Amino acid sequence: MDCQGGAFVISRIDRRIDPRLLSVSPMRRQPLVDSKRLSVGLVILAVFAVAPMWAMPHSDRHEVRHQIENLEKAWCNAVLHANVTAMDGLLADDYMAITPNGVLQSREQALANLRSGTVHISSIDLSDRKIRLYGKTALVTSRAEVAGTSPDGDLSGSYRYTRVYVMDAHGVWHIVSFEANKIRKAPDHRSSKAQ
Repeated sequence: MDCQGGAFVISRIDRRIDPRLLSVSPMRRQPLVDSKRLSVGLVILAVFAVAPMWAMPHSDRHEVRHQIENLEKAWCNAVLHANVTAMDGLLADDYMAITPNGVLQSREQALANLRSGTVHISSIDLSDRKIRLYGKTALVTSRAEVAGTSPDGDLSGSYRYTRVYVMDAHGVWHIVSFEANKIRKAPDHRSSKAQ
């Protein structure tokens, strides 16, 4: 911009298709991202991110899945029996959960809730479990039929959850993240149309 006689005059304008973009310096037409380089870069990144699992023999992958299944059972038993010591060994120091109410819960809060007995789970029936492995990370999704109570009332029902395990430097798996959502019944559209 040049200042002439108290008024500003635009001396250079962006020469791109959109003339509304003003610029102090001349602009060249150039793509923001080279799509070919980006595609190749993403493929290379994906290969290196998943390579440890491809390189792992089938028997080792089977063993890791078996370890995660046992950890899932240990978690379930710790919840059912309010075993704070067992839960303490399962949770990572930076563990974070999102409860079905959408509340964030730290490791300390999860252990305090288990210790106090404010949430009482009398049964958990797990089904539809899927375990996906990504190097030293395991992602578990499952369905849980839960019976129990909390200070807010009955929390019995069907839930879907995601739990993330990460292997530490000593080869020990810990839970770093957990999120549960209650499965809501879809409204019956047939009965509302009949009225």
